[in-house]
Amino acid sequence: MRIAVASGKGGTGKTTVAVALAVSSGVPAQYVDCDVEEPNGSIFLKPAAGSTETVSVQVPEINEERCTSCGRCARFCRFNALVSLGTPPLVFPELCHSCGGCEIVCPADAITWKDVPVGEVSIGQDTRTGLRVIQGKLKVGSVLAPPVIKAAKAAASNLPLTILDSPPGTSCPVIEAVSGVDYVLLVTEPTPFGLHDLTLAVDTMEELGLPFSVVINRADEGDDRVENYCRENDIHVILRIPHSRRVAEVYSRGGTLVEALPELSRVFREIPGEIEGRLG
Repeated sequence: MRIAVASGKGGTGKTTVAVALAVSSGVPAQYVDCDVEEPNGSIFLKPAAGSTETVSVQVPEINEERCTSCGRCARFCRFNALVSLGTPPLVFPELCHSCGGCEIVCPADAITWKDVPVGEVSIGQDTRTGLRVIQGKLKVGSVLAPPVIKAAKAAASNLPLTILDSPPGTSCPVIEAVSGVDYVLLVTEPTPFGLHDLTLAVDTMEELGLPFSVVINRADEGDDRVENYCRENDIHVILRIPHSRRVAEVYSRGGTLVEALPELSRVFREIPGEIEGRLG
């Protein structure tokens, strides 16, 4: 089973929930940190040094001796990764999506390809729990998160349970992270901001046709708007996590949610089974 933990905004406790779910599973599991722009699962998990692989994308390289400066490649590119002003085109690698269209439309066969690193994927094992930990990390200055997320997901092995810690929001990196999973847990908080961004996340999951449930963090704080929204829209709330000073204290030392509130360990262990039941 592949479960993605996502949220409409940052700071809701998404990584806290994802890590707790992974370490409490009771079966061979792995944690995949797909929040490659700001991976922080390693705050709670301490993976021993393992393997690291560079993630690269292919970008066009212009052979100026062959190029006729016709500009067809630049006109084709919807991402403006190539710009021609009556000269051989300039290439902006950070905008290129490696679709290959520029090479197809070039009449002079003047385009070849080169690899440009955009990030890395590291694989290790948590020294305390034995959990397999996969972490994607976007290279500083790069803006193409989806290829790094795709590589992190591809590094996952065929274990009984895979927890994917998605980026926050509803943009392209989130779509890449949740693509192909069995179920999504949307973590929110009972505040007006939490509700607003939850509605965006719900709309996204429904558009993608992905089954999901909601986790309300700090459920005894804030107001009841999130609860009312879920009830009115027949959205399943799978877990309510209470606000606790103990959680903040353990969190500040790099501890996990279930270390702070051991009584939640059994609850998290039962979630995959509950999800399996909901999937029929």
